Amino acid sequence: ENDDNLPIGIHHGSLSLEARRKVEAAMSEGKLRGLVATASLDLGIDWGDVDCVIQMGAPKGSSRLLQRIGRANHRLDEPSKAILIPGNRFEYLEAQAAYDAVMAGERDAERFRPGARDVLAQHIMALACAGPIEPDKLLKEINSATPYAALSRAELEDILNFVSTGGYALRAYDRFQRLVREPDGRWRLSHPKFAQAHRLNAGIIVDQPAVDIRFANGRKLGTVEESFAATLTIGDRFFFSGMSLELVRQTESEIIVRATSKPARIPSWGGTRMAMSTHLADKVRHFLASPGEWHRFPTDVHEWLDMQRLRSVLPQPDQLLIETFPHEGLHYMIVYSFEGWNAHQSLGMLLTRRMEERGLKPIGFVSNDYSLAIYGLEPVKDPASLFSADILDHEFIAWVEDSSLLKRAFRDVAVISGLIERQQPGARKSGRQVSFSTDLIYDVLRRYEPDHLLLQAAWADARARMTDVGRLGELLDRAQGTILHMQLERVSPLAVPVLIMIGREHVAQHDTDDALLIEAEALARIAMTPD
Repeated sequence: ENDDNLPIGIHHGSLSLEARRKVEAAMSEGKLRGLVATASLDLGIDWGDVDCVIQMGAPKGSSRLLQRIGRANHRLDEPSKAILIPGNRFEYLEAQAAYDAVMAGERDAERFRPGARDVLAQHIMALACAGPIEPDKLLKEINSATPYAALSRAELEDILNFVSTGGYALRAYDRFQRLVREPDGRWRLSHPKFAQAHRLNAGIIVDQPAVDIRFANGRKLGTVEESFAATLTIGDRFFFSGMSLELVRQTESEIIVRATSKPARIPSWGGTRMAMSTHLADKVRHFLASPGEWHRFPTDVHEWLDMQRLRSVLPQPDQLLIETFPHEGLHYMIVYSFEGWNAHQSLGMLLTRRMEERGLKPIGFVSNDYSLAIYGLEPVKDPASLFSADILDHEFIAWVEDSSLLKRAFRDVAVISGLIERQQPGARKSGRQVSFSTDLIYDVLRRYEPDHLLLQAAWADARARMTDVGRLGELLDRAQGTILHMQLERVSPLAVPVLIMIGREHVAQHDTDDALLIEAEALARIAMTPD
């Protein structure tokens, strides 16, 4: 709390543009003593009078940490200063790993990702706006870019056909007839209006559906993601723009609030869920297995690791530790995989589906970057049987197709490829309107053209960006033969950081009164367990 009323600003990507510009101007003019910001300031802002950067929580990567530290004393030949404040003991290990990596000059490796088809479709449309396209020359140009070096002539023809007609299921609609083929094999625009539409909609950053936050007098505070707004009911309270707000009224496009002094929760944004890099994850695994380095850590972290070694075990870097134990009427399975939040969320969904099929009655799960905790009504006696590579071939596909994950990915690729226009002359479609349009097309293609180029692009996007399936696959491969299962009688020290998160994520598999009553009573007590 700012009891001394110091000039401290707030910067977040969901705040109104006016509020952000005001804060940026005050900061550049030296009028602020401090600025509380999210990753909205990671790029594009350069101030010379920042004395120190305070990183709250673990940095998730050495490259990201180095960039943020560089905000301080951003002047020639002056050192940058930063303070790292981890949120729990695992985050301390991660912060120490990031510090060691920065000091050793080690950077996070970038995972190679093949070029996206929706981005290529937009590029081809841009070329067509400039003049006729010759496929042979186009393929040579595209193959010169490393992400598209393996693109074949047949694949290029598929993309050209999509850009020209929208695909087999959509070719009957004039609005998708953007290109025509000349007798000599070249492609050109079918009408100048499509060039205008492209100029209005070019770009690969897709806004997520959002709703406005306003006071009753009409003053706009900013926006929150639609997914968060959907969880609110009249009277709910949440923090925003440094204030505690209470929901008064809600429509499809905005939520009306009033200020309150009552406690409130903090909204979550998808952009904040950046996973710990593989490089740092390996270093944290090394710390757990290297008691000789523990003298570098604070006393409470050292004692935490000692107590874990006494009560359970500390895994070697190549081992996958799984602990099971009963607690307050429920049975828990904790998986220490260190593969990041995204991979753990996906794994939690897949494992609970498999556990449900086997009658293990899972109630829900929580995860962080370091571990996954699943809790239910029956004990898991053989966790190794749940971890098999075919879970990505069967449960993963079924889960993605049954969830909204693929539909959200399709919305993005449909906008980027130009199939759906966000901006029209004099007007811009709302996120809800865009979602409605793409949902209709998605349903048509799923039914009549399941191998459509955009459905393939949506799958690639869902697998590579949203679920971090690459790390998930590596985890499952590593699990074969390396699982170390510890059956415990009580909660282990290593499990506490993830267990205190219970209530933030919930997947109710059994909707019975008994199950929900047991969960409510037991998990409330766990949440009060000291870290």
